Amino acid sequence: MSNHHDVIVIGAGISGICAAIKLAEAGIDDVLIVEKAETFGGTWRANTYPGCACDVPSGLYSFSFAPNSEWSRLFATQPEILGYVDRVAREHGLAARTRFGIEVTAAHWDVQARRWRLSTGEGELTARFVVSAAGPWNEPRFPEIPGLAEFPGEVFHSARWNHDYDLRGKRVAVVGSGASAVQFVPAIQPEVAELHLFQRTAQWVLPKLDHAVPAVEKRMMRRIPFAHKALRGIEYSIMEGLGVAFRRPRPLMQAVQAVGSAYLRAVVRDPALRAKLTPDYLLGCKRILFSNSYLQSLTRANVEVHATGVTEFRGNVAVGADGSTAEVDAVILGTGFHILDTPLADIVHGVDGRSMAEHWKGSPEAYLGTVTTGFPNAFTVLGPSLGTGHSSAFAILEAQVDFLVTAIASARREGWAALDVRPQVQAAYVDQVQAALATTVYNAGGCQSYYLDANGRNSFSWPWSTGELTRRVSAFDSADFTLTHDDVAVPA
Repeated sequence: MSNHHDVIVIGAGISGICAAIKLAEAGIDDVLIVEKAETFGGTWRANTYPGCACDVPSGLYSFSFAPNSEWSRLFATQPEILGYVDRVAREHGLAARTRFGIEVTAAHWDVQARRWRLSTGEGELTARFVVSAAGPWNEPRFPEIPGLAEFPGEVFHSARWNHDYDLRGKRVAVVGSGASAVQFVPAIQPEVAELHLFQRTAQWVLPKLDHAVPAVEKRMMRRIPFAHKALRGIEYSIMEGLGVAFRRPRPLMQAVQAVGSAYLRAVVRDPALRAKLTPDYLLGCKRILFSNSYLQSLTRANVEVHATGVTEFRGNVAVGADGSTAEVDAVILGTGFHILDTPLADIVHGVDGRSMAEHWKGSPEAYLGTVTTGFPNAFTVLGPSLGTGHSSAFAILEAQVDFLVTAIASARREGWAALDVRPQVQAAYVDQVQAALATTVYNAGGCQSYYLDANGRNSFSWPWSTGELTRRVSAFDSADFTLTHDDVAVPA
């Protein structure tokens, strides 16, 4: 492979795979994917913790152009999703377009040459266009807790699960109670001698309407034309119904919360434990969690819930902010990811030489979540202000890929050397998003969530429907950009 390409895609997860496939379908053949790991899959390759699964129905959690009739459950598990993603990538010939084991350590826009220069461990790569498809669930967040580095036992993050460590009979501290913990805690609880869950904030948990997919349904998906499309339509309508409650939290989300309250009362009979597990904010303000076993596992005799964060470790003793302690053999960090402070923003430098993080100053922003002013010919998939509490990441990224494919194809056809979104266009869009977010449950639900950035602004969430997202985000308009022309147009 050469070191210069028309398009370089950073990341071989679901976003990078979709981008590469759709670029090729548009006749843009000189595309290279660079991936720091050794295989496809992205976050579904990295997260192998026990119980790992998606919380969006499988029919929606897949590419619209690659329906899968073989899901074993309504909500697919990590091994199945990874297998599906890998199969789609290889069936579309992406293995020949991908360099594995290469990490991008810096990216600079060369103003004179009008191309991106990417530094890697194997030398420099250059590209006319760059697509950042690393995703927001890429870099685990390791908390800075005094004494953790000196902890004498085993320590690992849920996204870097140590399968060689035998948890059986061990005393385990789990730090964090988010989406990952809700899945792995019930999976490991029967094995460990003691499980101490340190929970800074209680989480709303709803029952997960999961079930094994019967063989007859699989046969229907395989044999009946449009059956899969019909299933996606039904699942989409149900999830969009929930989405209305996010935008109209009172009284709609309050009604959904009543289900969560009833579920908690039915499962957790001990009033003291139930009080620890009862959130003080409106459901939907944080990510809604779904499980049929998490709350149940917390009622077991070998589990203690510490309704507090961990302030320090003294040897092998975890100390909570409320003074509670737990002597443990291992620590599992369910502390999430660098979502709004993605490390990639520190290494990507634009027209003025400053990094994306320096431009953002703690509040990420991008027009349509995809392009950032001052960073020509660069696209981010699953970027700022596109997160929802009810829809599939596949729907979001496919809309963005439609946008970037049209933009790149237009540049090749029209002879644009560079396209840079106009500052006023980006600013007006960000203002509109922020104004619309004010009345959503994300902002008005009374909690502190990872949706809020370092400045307290919600730079994660999308305030409208998935249909509106698809319509707006997929629509490329050259009038939104400052265009630099080549002397000679390049045919598409």
